[in-house]
Amino acid sequence: MELLTVLMQATEAAASSGLAKAGGAVGAGIAAIAAGIGVGNIGKSALESIARQPEAANDIRANMILAAALVEGVALFGVIAGLLAVVL
Repeated sequence: MELLTVLMQATEAAASSGLAKAGGAVGAGIAAIAAGIGVGNIGKSALESIARQPEAANDIRANMILAAALVEGVALFGVIAGLLAVVL
């Protein structure tokens, strides 16, 4: 019980000092940058695949859009979690 109290006090001290806010901001930025890199790699691979097999362009394009949407969804969760750490 005493350890829990000490941990809660340490967490409150870190949050009030701005360390949690800085961590949340950095986390949100990293999530956004990682999403950009991921979508760029998906697009690059899709273009290379279409160049090799032009007859499969529609299938490749559909899969590329689906994969990019999933990456963006995960990145959105990361950005929201980071911003919540900054605000709360």
